[in-house]
Amino acid sequence: MTAKEKPKLAMYWASSCGGCDISVLNIGDKILDVDQAFDIALWPCVADFKIKDVKGYPDGYIDLCLFNGAIRTSENEEMAHLLRQKSKVLVAFGSCASEGCIPALSNLTTKEATFKSSYLDNPSTDNPEGVLPQPVTKVPEGELHIPVFYNTVKTLDQVVPVDYVMPGCPPEPPQIWAVLEAIITGAELPAPGGAIIGAGTVAVCEECSREKHEKEIERFYRPHEIVPDPDVCLLEQGIMCMGIATRAGCGALCPEVGMRCAGCYGPLDGIVDQGANMVSAIASVVKAGSGALAGIDEEELAREIGKVMDTIEDPSGTFYRFSMAHSLLTRVRSNGDGAQDGGGR
Repeated sequence: MTAKEKPKLAMYWASSCGGCDISVLNIGDKILDVDQAFDIALWPCVADFKIKDVKGYPDGYIDLCLFNGAIRTSENEEMAHLLRQKSKVLVAFGSCASEGCIPALSNLTTKEATFKSSYLDNPSTDNPEGVLPQPVTKVPEGELHIPVFYNTVKTLDQVVPVDYVMPGCPPEPPQIWAVLEAIITGAELPAPGGAIIGAGTVAVCEECSREKHEKEIERFYRPHEIVPDPDVCLLEQGIMCMGIATRAGCGALCPEVGMRCAGCYGPLDGIVDQGANMVSAIASVVKAGSGALAGIDEEELAREIGKVMDTIEDPSGTFYRFSMAHSLLTRVRSNGDGAQDGGGR
């Protein structure tokens, strides 16, 4: 790169909702600083680029690539390999790329079941002939090809080596700018190899201003079932707030306005499985086996605990809403789903 050339920036959108691209634009007028500092090598959301353009770049041509979205299809995987090859620094940007996020909840079922729900058993779908997507379709003019839909959603680092991870659904603009500014100014970043950037090192609870007391939970509520006290910890009120098992960095935006933390910034350092960590934390605050229940036998204690836990709606979707693909579970295993190894396509 000559003295006049600017570093090259790329951003790619795989299987995700598009919020990560919007979050970068939400840094406001600082986007002008990004434009001044970088040449855009790929950003399909904002400019017209072709895959053949990227394939024509020399290896390592892109200085920084922000890759958002999970790996759901053969095209996602192909682009992950291509951008890894063409990028000096590859960042798993956002929850989908780093943890699997909402797309990875389909790992709780199979590709066939997903297609059935989407294209056959859906009241808003008009498909009387039961047509399902096929990778190759023959037409008079030749063959039409679409990406292969995988059975298992994967994270970016389960497909290619990742230099950094920026969590969040999506990452918050101040955190995005802090990282981009560090790169623009040449500030020192952590050593690559999957290091977390653009996030905190403590739990969301540390950023939350709500009052916290000793927790004893008798039942759990869904958000529409209760009007929470605006000053007291949501978990203490029986709302399944994931803040105690989630990395800070968002500013506790959801709990501060009365909505539970759903866990989008991922697990804290040293935690392998965010969902299991949250289950463990919940088990320690269930109100059973003390007070009126002191001295009861183990069978009765188990029943009392079970009653409390039964008030948790959709445990899998609650505890693994953002982290299914990167959890110890990865996906469900059922007879004939083609994924007995936990990583089937």
